Amino acid sequence: MPENIHDVVISGAGPNGLMLACELRLAGIRPVVLEALPEPSRRPKANGLLGEVVRLLDMRGLYTELTGNTGAPEPIPLYIFGALPLKLTAVHPNPIRMLPIPQPDLVRRMVRHATDLGVEIRWGNALTDFRHTPDGVTIEVTGPDGPYALDARYLVGADGGKSVVRKQTGIDFPGYTSTAHIVRVGHAEIPDHLRTPEGGIDIPGAGRFPLGHTRLENGLFVYAAIHPGQPPLIGAGEHDGGDAIDEDAPMTFDELRAAVERVLGIPLPMEPPVGSGPFTLRRTVGQNTRVAEHYRSGNVLLLGDAAHVHSAMGGPGLNLGLQDAVNLGWKLAATLNGWAPEGLLDTYESERHALAERVVMHSLSQSALVGPGPEITALRALFGELLELPAVQSHIANLMAGSDTRYDIGDSHPLSGHLMPELSAGIDGRTVRITELMHEARPLLLDYGMNPEIAEIAAGWSDRVRLVTATSSTPPAAALLIRPDGYIAWAADDFTETTGSGLHAALTRWFGQSNHSGSPAAMSLRSTVGS
Repeated sequence: MPENIHDVVISGAGPNGLMLACELRLAGIRPVVLEALPEPSRRPKANGLLGEVVRLLDMRGLYTELTGNTGAPEPIPLYIFGALPLKLTAVHPNPIRMLPIPQPDLVRRMVRHATDLGVEIRWGNALTDFRHTPDGVTIEVTGPDGPYALDARYLVGADGGKSVVRKQTGIDFPGYTSTAHIVRVGHAEIPDHLRTPEGGIDIPGAGRFPLGHTRLENGLFVYAAIHPGQPPLIGAGEHDGGDAIDEDAPMTFDELRAAVERVLGIPLPMEPPVGSGPFTLRRTVGQNTRVAEHYRSGNVLLLGDAAHVHSAMGGPGLNLGLQDAVNLGWKLAATLNGWAPEGLLDTYESERHALAERVVMHSLSQSALVGPGPEITALRALFGELLELPAVQSHIANLMAGSDTRYDIGDSHPLSGHLMPELSAGIDGRTVRITELMHEARPLLLDYGMNPEIAEIAAGWSDRVRLVTATSSTPPAAALLIRPDGYIAWAADDFTETTGSGLHAALTRWFGQSNHSGSPAAMSLRSTVGS
């Protein structure tokens, strides 16, 4: 094996690539991140995070870092599905949490976080090619000083929907491309008197529109004033797109203004934004909806948009991609650190591919619901009635949050396979949110009963799994085994010989073979928050 081989090279310093790099560093791996851009992009893209990913960031301490809020992320009472209101007050538990942050700000904060962890990010260095070798992958890079090569045990393509890495692997990218729909969106200044106290807009002659998407007979109207101090985003989605356009020509503000007028049926008083920006002004023609046939080819893996692209309806992109990164991170690190059980890395695809397919399903469904025609109008009326039913509200909320799919964990407890619930417990004499124990991205075995049998079994994995004794008046189970990505790998309501065998099997399945150390010294490695 070459002496200078890197453990992991990640192509792409967007949110997903940076998140993966941070996860690997927490596990002791030193990745190298290649990014073709000379510095973090200031181009506006996504406007925030939605769903279970907000809780996931909380598990790494990033929610507090990004918001200053030291408490648990709170669910929101109302969202939208296909430009229809989705009421959430009757949904228990409500999985829809939101973190409004422009993507350039998110990337900048994640760059800082990654740098603090010691991640090496090479700006202005673009992956151009690679080839498989007996030791891993040799990567061709073009940097500021010319071309060079890197050797790595693993390569991860986090380089977007047009991924060079995916194309070079030859992995198929099946799906659907719609060319009829044109969306134009941009930041715009509007008169203050048009803004409503609820965060929407009241346009005389057109109507009162809430925050988000509104489907009209002429198309889709978008109004989003979500970032203080920044002008609102205003957009129009059309199926015919107005006059013929040159797709390669930059969009003008007059083009946006004309599209909004066509959709509303009247002019909207709007002007180009003032200030330093950056401001959005873009046109999207058509929509790709695709999922890679595989997420892995040998020692090359795909992540985020390199593995799946879809409509932005409902805001699922970063929820899906960042959870991909956390799912992959601990499994790849375990493989590199030498303790991964056979097949662990393959569960990245088997677990996450199914989630991507469900995002494709609900994003395409929402795109259909905002289409033109009397048939869609009738369908929306019916769907609107269904969305008044609490059971439907719960189903759609869990679908959009990504919390409706249960991983095949190999354990039958109702909690197993799901993201851990929001929990607090008494530990070392104080009340602690269990989320705080996940900041180091280590597996966690939570024992609510001080069971000596649990300690004896866990001693065999003391170098990998943190054992914590907790107390609670309403424990969710007698014991929980939580993976680094926050998903429950095993749970038991009481502890018997049978459940002890189940814990041993779960530890072996997810965290490798026991170190066969059942000595009192190993058992003393039981950790508490104060240790």
